[in-house]
Amino acid sequence: MKINLSGHHVEVTDSIKEHLEEKFAKIASHFPTVIALDVILSKEHGQYQTEIITNYEGSRISTSAKNDVMYPAIAAATKKLDAALNHRKGQLKANLHTKPNPTTPIIAHEIVQEMNLNS
Repeated sequence: MKINLSGHHVEVTDSIKEHLEEKFAKIASHFPTVIALDVILSKEHGQYQTEIITNYEGSRISTSAKNDVMYPAIAAATKKLDAALNHRKGQLKANLHTKPNPTTPIIAHEIVQEMNLNS
């Protein structure tokens, strides 16, 4: 999986890259069709924000998280991404199963009208 990392007002170091690769290793093993992730790290008003964007099975999935410390912001965004990918995977699997056709309930007054009650 390719990780496109960019930083706004944040210096992207090798330790940050290694941390991201460790975090996304689980996602790469669970969702092998995810080819690339765009990760944007930014710092605004004393808070770090992590935004992760990817395409999965025809849908664009985007998550973000904020924290006063960078690494918990990365962890929160990664956790949200994992949940969003699981949700999308569940939707795709649900569409594969055939759903039963709804049947109309038997209405009692129609049955009574068909009966011959004049006997």
